[in-house]
Amino acid sequence: MLIFDAHLDLGLNAIDWNRDLRMAVAEIRAQEKMSCLHEPGRGTNTVSMPELKKAEVGVGIATVLARIEQPIDHYFGYTTPEACYAIAMSHLAYYRGMERSGWMTMLRTRDDLKSHVSRYESDPAGTPFGYILSMECADPVLDPDQIFEWHENGLRAIGITHYGPNRYGGGTRSEAGLAIEAIPLLKNIEELGIALDLTHLSDRAFAQVADRFGGRVLASHQNARKFCDWQRQFSDPMIRHVIDRNGVLGMAFDAIMLQPGWVRGQSKPEVTLERVVDNIDHICQLAGNARHVGIGSDLDGGFGKDQTPADLDTIADLQKLPDLLANRGYPEADVRAILHGNFLRFFSEVLPRGPLT
Repeated sequence: MLIFDAHLDLGLNAIDWNRDLRMAVAEIRAQEKMSCLHEPGRGTNTVSMPELKKAEVGVGIATVLARIEQPIDHYFGYTTPEACYAIAMSHLAYYRGMERSGWMTMLRTRDDLKSHVSRYESDPAGTPFGYILSMECADPVLDPDQIFEWHENGLRAIGITHYGPNRYGGGTRSEAGLAIEAIPLLKNIEELGIALDLTHLSDRAFAQVADRFGGRVLASHQNARKFCDWQRQFSDPMIRHVIDRNGVLGMAFDAIMLQPGWVRGQSKPEVTLERVVDNIDHICQLAGNARHVGIGSDLDGGFGKDQTPADLDTIADLQKLPDLLANRGYPEADVRAILHGNFLRFFSEVLPRGPLT
């Protein structure tokens, strides 16, 4: 069954982690196990372009991601906005290179999305991965008006924060609200019709965005605090806000968002994909329907199968979800909505009408 994955950090994997995503997952794992790189996630990757084919992930969101980390004591992050801009542009350049070699195709408009899905349905094996460009953390946006350049380059969704406080506001593991620069940035995002990804906002920043932003919202990779009670997940009122705004929440497969008490580099996966289904069902119960939840796997988002549900080896295991949902009593129409239909509907409403000139 076709899957729309609303959060794949492919550029991060290709550029920052120096992975050849044209290779099979097993080949990348073997290559990294022979290297001198030992940070968490090495040798346990779950995503590559051939594996996306096996997973039937034919369409989704690919990110550009770079955040400021002032202390130089971390393998992730950069010290200046200009460096963040350069790294994010390198992710975009990678996607353009993958388009040229036939692995990917950018979906800028509603017409692009519609024609891509039609092509995929008639020829899954021969259709490249169709991606909508998103930015995770707005540190690469040099100033609020520079978002217009990113939009011209195809940006159609953005989350303004990541971990900690950044130039535009408070993110995960912080109590900060919005920064002053966020006000004109949000205005420009709304004017351009870019979807705002509420993922990674601090609770305070979330409340301020809810009051100030009138455009379309989603939560690309965002689980429920009910099952893993710390700030990275959404409380029920936050989930209801996304539902009330006709948005969609993508379920993430990071064990840190599924298993209470997870300690990176120390804990072992105990939860299974059933916990993801628990999250799906919770959102459906809050909504009273199956229209506001989808998949935003975040697989290989800085971690590997050492930090995923115990019964997930690669992204191809997302194909276990239809049976798991059916076993919970979900009819096929709802299963299809969850796996791809809801995000396809969302972006068919959000993307600009095409073709663009």
